[in-house]
Amino acid sequence: MSTARSNFMAGLSALFSLFSTSVKDIGIDLGTANTLVYVRGRGIVLREPSVVAVDEHTDEVLAVGKQAKEMLGRTPESITAVRPLKDGVIADFEVTAAMLKYFVRKSISVGTFSRPHIVICIPSGVTEVERRAVEDAAKQAGAGRVDLILEPMAAALGAGLPVDKPKGCMVLDIGGGTSEVAVISYGDPIVAESVRVAGDRFDEAIAAYIRKKHGVILGERTAEEVKLQIGSAYPLENMQDVTMDVRGRSAANGQPVTITVAADDVREAMLQPLKSVFEAIHRVLVQTPPELSADLLETGITLTGGGALLRGLDRFLHEATGLPVRVAENPLDCVAEGAGRTLEGGAYIPANARRDREEV
Repeated sequence: MSTARSNFMAGLSALFSLFSTSVKDIGIDLGTANTLVYVRGRGIVLREPSVVAVDEHTDEVLAVGKQAKEMLGRTPESITAVRPLKDGVIADFEVTAAMLKYFVRKSISVGTFSRPHIVICIPSGVTEVERRAVEDAAKQAGAGRVDLILEPMAAALGAGLPVDKPKGCMVLDIGGGTSEVAVISYGDPIVAESVRVAGDRFDEAIAAYIRKKHGVILGERTAEEVKLQIGSAYPLENMQDVTMDVRGRSAANGQPVTITVAADDVREAMLQPLKSVFEAIHRVLVQTPPELSADLLETGITLTGGGALLRGLDRFLHEATGLPVRVAENPLDCVAEGAGRTLEGGAYIPANARRDREEV
């Protein structure tokens, strides 16, 4: 009997060990434009567009991520390719939950006994309702436990800033839907601001400018491509006289047309949204305590997110603020890496970004 009991207990121990090793901790940068998934011990394992293709008649999800993005602007009326997040927050809960479930299951195996701990990043300006929507979507995706971390805090962690030191450092994270600005010291954002002006607004501004100047309507993907190819925030020598041939639709007669767009025009088109981003930085600087302001003369501003790759943005902000500005080493990965660091090393998650788990 003792031998049988011993064997049973050994088997039970092995079973629990199997379950415990199958549980994965993951960090998610749930972005308006792209979603990145970080798995503890493996790093970033997934980078996909935050796009879902849905059958309008059956509500069936037909494609997610890269495959769905290829459908944007190219589907029949019965199929809609949508981005379920807008301005950094959930605009379509059911589609977001389905997308998250797909990304989580593509990254790790999820089962009855292996529901992962998920750390998910949120803009600093979200409402309580928007926070709950993110938590609920993560739980529907299979999470056993959900923690939230502010995007600027995650970006600073991922960029390697000394956020736990008694010294002020500033981060500007420009994603697809929001730009997050924060001054951080002693492990907490001292001053933070979130503006819903970022990469998507740059694209919209380019499309609006070209329609007004040339009478040509551009698709969402085409406007983004113009930004990536010839966009800049500051007049750069190597961008002078640079042009790009762009295909669109004539607003006058609906015919397909090709026009030539100059880099100078693209920069002018983006000037207003860039000013909005600078104004957010200015508001944060005005509210920053004098001691931390003095630190910023040394530590400057660190740029993260896809918007950090916009040519000349560092020079634009340096001239506007007088502070040193640098682009993080891997700006696209910083938010996801920061979420991962909270898993790998038990890094501090700001209390104001995480709800008390005992709250009803």
